[in-house]
Amino acid sequence: MLDERIVRFLLEEAMRSKADFVEVFYENRRVTNITMEDSKIHSAIRGRERGVGLRLYDGLNTIYVYTSELTETGLRDLARRAALALGGDKDFIQPPFMPQELKPYYEVKVLPDAWSLSEKAQFLREADEVARRHSELVSQVTLFHLDTDQEVLIANSDGLWAQDRRIRTRFGVHAIAQGQGELHTGFASNGASMGLEFYEHYNPLEMAAEASRIAVLGARAQYAPSGRMPVILDNGFGGVLFHEACGHSLEAAFISKGNSEFAGKLGEKIASEKVYAYDDATIPGEWGTTRIDDEGTPTRNNLLIEAGVLKSYLVDRLHARRMGAESTGSARRESYRYAPTSRMNNTFIAAGQDSFEDMIEGIEYGLYAKTLGGGSVNPVSGDFNFQVAEGYLIEEGKITTPLRGASLIGKGAEVLEKIDAVSSDLKLGQGMCGAGSGMVPASLGQPQVRVSELTVGGRQ
Repeated sequence: MLDERIVRFLLEEAMRSKADFVEVFYENRRVTNITMEDSKIHSAIRGRERGVGLRLYDGLNTIYVYTSELTETGLRDLARRAALALGGDKDFIQPPFMPQELKPYYEVKVLPDAWSLSEKAQFLREADEVARRHSELVSQVTLFHLDTDQEVLIANSDGLWAQDRRIRTRFGVHAIAQGQGELHTGFASNGASMGLEFYEHYNPLEMAAEASRIAVLGARAQYAPSGRMPVILDNGFGGVLFHEACGHSLEAAFISKGNSEFAGKLGEKIASEKVYAYDDATIPGEWGTTRIDDEGTPTRNNLLIEAGVLKSYLVDRLHARRMGAESTGSARRESYRYAPTSRMNNTFIAAGQDSFEDMIEGIEYGLYAKTLGGGSVNPVSGDFNFQVAEGYLIEEGKITTPLRGASLIGKGAEVLEKIDAVSSDLKLGQGMCGAGSGMVPASLGQPQVRVSELTVGGRQ
């Protein structure tokens, strides 16, 4: 960690400018990333990255600078250049630091460095064999293991001194199957805020089999129909639609500038009464969980939507200033190279009380979207277009034909309003979310939800 004397100097030097607030972010991150392609280890990288980011506020104007030069001379130069860029000259004495005492949400049992690269790579070799054995249609398999050990220190001119250690592990499999003259991709992964005991909870062989199953199913499936129809979105990663089409529109980075379909709608009904939605960074061991956000604010469980009524936005310190609000512990950044902004952590629609079987039986003709793939979203309008990686036709209350080439087209607000059933089977999926402050680990999910009508794009 940085010496307190150096941190105090950085804050005092930067505050001699016109700044009314200064924040120091220090990061020491150790990463292991192993990938396998064509049944061979493609890369095995173990490294460390250290650096400091310095942010200055002058009202709503900000300056952000960073460096990996952590000598005392380099850090002093960073603070002086930042102060000079903002201008001004005043006296400032840093108030005493107030260290935060925070209990971890989860106790790591096996640190990432406890295993060698070859021990970690063995999981990839075994999973590769399983994925390829699944079917002769599987033509390509790519796998990865990732673990990170990140130590952070956040201090500011208000006297905050907050430290955290974030250990995460993830494993994933991409499989490609060839059928009917086309290629189809299947993907399965899990991630958690855990050490290497992750592998006691998540089986890489099961992930490999699942990725190949999805790929082969798509290669053999028929093309999806198109039109307006009822759609059931599955639990787990089916929640990517809420995350992308609705969650980003609730982030203060968009709300504070009016660049969101949900701006100015606190206290208003924006969804079906069936919808309760949360962003909870406190779930023990979950992929997007942290004790503090990247501004040092303790994280919490934020109720976003209650019985269809918008209750809260996701707010960081800067946009709290713009909005006259308070931070919700939602500031995140990829690394010291990025200034933080409002982001999601573990975002999900809460469990309901409807039966999945009843949801299916209530549909004469529709789509069951079991897994969603990539897509695009406009957070201002809420317009989205998502591919369906694994989908099935629903006919006369039964799941029937596997489909490929389906896409979901609509608006985030439209989906929320048309949810007419929510099951009790809540699951979360894990992914990497990209936005203005880089790529961050985020969990997303939901129970199965039924949308009474949605536009499905297909080829029939």
